[in-house]
Amino acid sequence: MKFRYCAAALVAAHLAGGVSGAAAQEVLPEIVVSAPSPIAQRTGAQNAPAWNPGTLPVLEYVFAPITVVTQDEIRRSPASTIGDMLSTYPGVSATGFVPNIASRPIIRGLDNYRVRVQENGIGAMDVSAFGEDHAVPINPLVANQIEVIRGPATLRYGSGAIGGVVEVDTDRIISSPFRGINVDVRGSLSSVDQGAQGATVLRAGNGQYAVFFDAFGRSANDYNTPLGRQLNTFQRSNGQSIGASTFGQNGYAGFNVAYTESLYGIPGEGAAENTRIAMQQLKFSSQGEYRPDNGTFDAIRFWFGAADYKHDEIHDDPTPEIGSTFKNREQEARIEFQLTPWKTAIGPMQSAVGFHFNNQNLSTAGEAGSLLAPAQTTSFASYIFNEVQLDPLWRLQTAARIEGVRIDGTGANAPAGYVGPPDLALFGSTRDFVPVSVSAGLLRDLPWQTVGRFTAQYVERAPKAAELFSKGPHEATGTFEIGDPNLNKEAAASFELGLRRAKGALRFDASVFHTRYNGFIYKRFTGNQCDDDFLTCGNGGTELEQIVYSQQNANFSGFEAVAQLDVMPLAGGTFGIDGQYDIVRARFSDGTNVPRIPPQRVGAGLFWRDGNWLARTFLLHAFDQDRVSANETATKGYNLLKAEISYTKTLQGTGGPREITIGLVGNNLLNDDIRNHVAFNKDEVLAPGRDIRLFVNTRF
Repeated sequence: MKFRYCAAALVAAHLAGGVSGAAAQEVLPEIVVSAPSPIAQRTGAQNAPAWNPGTLPVLEYVFAPITVVTQDEIRRSPASTIGDMLSTYPGVSATGFVPNIASRPIIRGLDNYRVRVQENGIGAMDVSAFGEDHAVPINPLVANQIEVIRGPATLRYGSGAIGGVVEVDTDRIISSPFRGINVDVRGSLSSVDQGAQGATVLRAGNGQYAVFFDAFGRSANDYNTPLGRQLNTFQRSNGQSIGASTFGQNGYAGFNVAYTESLYGIPGEGAAENTRIAMQQLKFSSQGEYRPDNGTFDAIRFWFGAADYKHDEIHDDPTPEIGSTFKNREQEARIEFQLTPWKTAIGPMQSAVGFHFNNQNLSTAGEAGSLLAPAQTTSFASYIFNEVQLDPLWRLQTAARIEGVRIDGTGANAPAGYVGPPDLALFGSTRDFVPVSVSAGLLRDLPWQTVGRFTAQYVERAPKAAELFSKGPHEATGTFEIGDPNLNKEAAASFELGLRRAKGALRFDASVFHTRYNGFIYKRFTGNQCDDDFLTCGNGGTELEQIVYSQQNANFSGFEAVAQLDVMPLAGGTFGIDGQYDIVRARFSDGTNVPRIPPQRVGAGLFWRDGNWLARTFLLHAFDQDRVSANETATKGYNLLKAEISYTKTLQGTGGPREITIGLVGNNLLNDDIRNHVAFNKDEVLAPGRDIRLFVNTRF
């Protein structure tokens, strides 16, 4: 059956990673739109020989760089957050405010509201983009695959993906019929924080119906650094989900209900009052696909999600009390129609048309009650994707999206210099925006099994409620944040050239890019200090650093490369080397530096593998970051040394486990002082020191 896609996934079938070339040719038609594809077509870590085995998806026809972290790589990773897990991949870093707890992905120097984090095609529905101390309520313990995508495919998900999309595939809604019972049990122990974590995932089906259940938990104490214990970095988290799917001759439909809760500390200045965050989220999601027997549509797919999120920021003063509360209630729905391929004057074409709705109600209370009064954001969008085979060597992809966004909230007019008195003048405000985005990509087959690509995008983004209407203290991050209710749309014109070779002994992917931002929105440190109200800003306040959401034209340029070489057969396996490099340079139009840009990095390593064993080591060097903005300090570089050895055994006829993997992973083995330049609290918080992690994964 052509174009049979799982509705949970993010990227195009031809963007899928980690499958063999032969398998890809069996399951993918020649021309596909970048519509979601089944996990079965995207997974296959055993065929990927890289340090990060999913870094180079085997399929070569990708219109933009994609990072794919396969299930096996996730299980071996020492990281326990999505951000930290991705932070060493080329072009990706993490906010790192609370390492291994609250750490959100940064893509090519872009963070927060420009990077969309989603699970099975539906947004995370949290407040992690609002504050760097806020964790993403998606745990890698239950993830099957993580994908980072830049370029045209991101238009499917809106202007919040102007920098990229991080898709976490948990398969919590089963999309392919099967018979039997599958159970995965995963667990690990870590030395740096005396941590323990584990998860159980169960799938059962009879061909017509399937059920899903998972449960996970993590417990960790304050972690060690080369300078001693980093106080108040503990974590206790757990979650569960249950779902079911039904299958028919022409498609499927399913749902899942998930609950996540976490209690974690805030290091740095938050350690003095034992500041911690207690977070809960209840989330419902549903998706399905219908393949009508007519000549118009290949498939009709839908996604729906709704979540109720809340967290309390608690501190001891001197007894425990709730200082601030953040709430987010959100609903999201998307329906997509994939048309039957047809012939055109320029070649065979495949198209997909979609409609996207989102409603968010966001508010703060307590000490942060003045930070953001209740604000509602409603958006509706339509989009179209087209892909054309121009001739045997050329492929073309085009996409367009138009949105209507309305944001209702309470704005504030600040006096000149953002210094009190007088106090902020408050007023009700409604802002309407119509972002329009278009993109195009070209692929060209080249000699030596390489594929060249060129992409161009123009993307507009409406400012978020927090960027417009913030006006108060955020104790956990140590900032007093002031929005600008008069912000305009942010627009980005981007161009990228890439070259890729995904087959053979030498595999590589390299990209050079440039983005011109008109009205780039960013957090600007004013140099003023505040206490809990605006009247103290620049007028005796000492507790909080003042931040103002500002807008200025900017240019981002960069280069990324990753390469792998199978050097020779050795001891019944394959010995190889790999390396990577990335840099992003960001300046405002006046020549000053954009704040909090990740440093230049270079890395290299060795690996050896056979049918059961995998051994590898990798050294990543981050250079000093001294290209800083006003009121920002330079950060010293570091060396991050990793090493790993693991053994996988397939068992048959035992009546017990079908497969077991056991391994040891070492992280920061040089015990280097690592400070994350992009973290607001980098001067007070070191990354974890030397860590040895034992993991066991068992499949029944």
